[in-house]
Amino acid sequence: MKSLKEDFLKYQAKTTPYPLGITIDSAKGSYVYDSDGKSYLDFIAGVSACTLGHCHPKIVSAIKKQADRYLHVMVYGEFAQEPSVKLAKELAEVLPKKLGVTYLVNSGTEAIEGAIKLAKRVTGRAELIAAHNAYHGSTHGALSLLGSEQQKKAYRPLLPGVQFIQFNDLKDLEKITPKTAAVVLETIQGGAGFVTPKNHYLKKIKKRCDSVGALLILDEIQPGFGRTGKLFGFEHYGVIPDILVMGKGMGGGLPIGAFSSSAQFMSLLSEKPKLGHITTFGGNPLISAAALETLIVLKKEKIIETIPEKEKLFRKQLKHPLVKQINGKGLMLAPLFETEEIANKVVLKSMEKGLLLFWLLWEKKAIRISPPLNISRTEIKKGCTLLNEIFDEIQEENC
Repeated sequence: MKSLKEDFLKYQAKTTPYPLGITIDSAKGSYVYDSDGKSYLDFIAGVSACTLGHCHPKIVSAIKKQADRYLHVMVYGEFAQEPSVKLAKELAEVLPKKLGVTYLVNSGTEAIEGAIKLAKRVTGRAELIAAHNAYHGSTHGALSLLGSEQQKKAYRPLLPGVQFIQFNDLKDLEKITPKTAAVVLETIQGGAGFVTPKNHYLKKIKKRCDSVGALLILDEIQPGFGRTGKLFGFEHYGVIPDILVMGKGMGGGLPIGAFSSSAQFMSLLSEKPKLGHITTFGGNPLISAAALETLIVLKKEKIIETIPEKEKLFRKQLKHPLVKQINGKGLMLAPLFETEEIANKVVLKSMEKGLLLFWLLWEKKAIRISPPLNISRTEIKKGCTLLNEIFDEIQEENC
């Protein structure tokens, strides 16, 4: 459908000069279909957002059922709306007790904004510490925590009092001081190439935070909701954050974010001043219904328990001389190549052959593999077979 692509390029704002530009007709399960009827096996899942694939029947049913009852009725925090209350309660039941109260917002980056405001309110401090190569979103507060100067220098001035540490570098622990309100870290660094914490790093960060009275904010926007083989990534590492940030896969394909903390901490947003954090559409009942159903299906159908086996299958299938290593955990994997050029070829050749892959923000030599969590083993093998054929092609071209 040429006119749709032309209108997309003409009227819709872009994030890069060269978008992939597939014209979408429909999507179902692990597949996306374009306007010409071509099918694509989806190894992206909306950048980790479509937890249960596309148009999961139970999520669609929950959306339709709620749409027949009511949509937006009031700004967040004033009316008791069943889907949002049930979602917050369900989260309290699966999270540690110190994370028992949840504030629902519209996106991961908005959740980051709320979390850093809460940390400042709790501690009475202003300094924030984030990691080099971090990505927490693109609003001004979240951008201030972004660990790439090249990406944010055009938008300065940003928040003052933000310092940076190297992820996994214990020498930088001394930068966390009694001036620090919070350390904000991705449990697994996404844009940096799905870098996992090593040598009890997160536990040592938390111990240092506790010793100086700082809070630990963990960004689970991407690892959360089963992607790593646990409901939340921090469960692998023996640490519980003071504030937990969620988004992406939480909504099963609809836009949502949230941050959770203790009732004591969260109460600070409701007084002195009142309306300490406000949002019109946060906790939207339609989106909450989708998020609640996503969480219920993950639990009832024991999908998370299948993730470690699927990770092993990916790692086994993608053993190839071109692949130097595979970063990440669960179905949050990043094959790493010798050069950026190889990574680009893999993504573009895959799209031509009906397999959707994507790049990572800062690690240009890697590609993203983050399929729906309920992808079948047959689909994994199919995609990996195609990838290995592409690897062979590229290897022959480079000879």
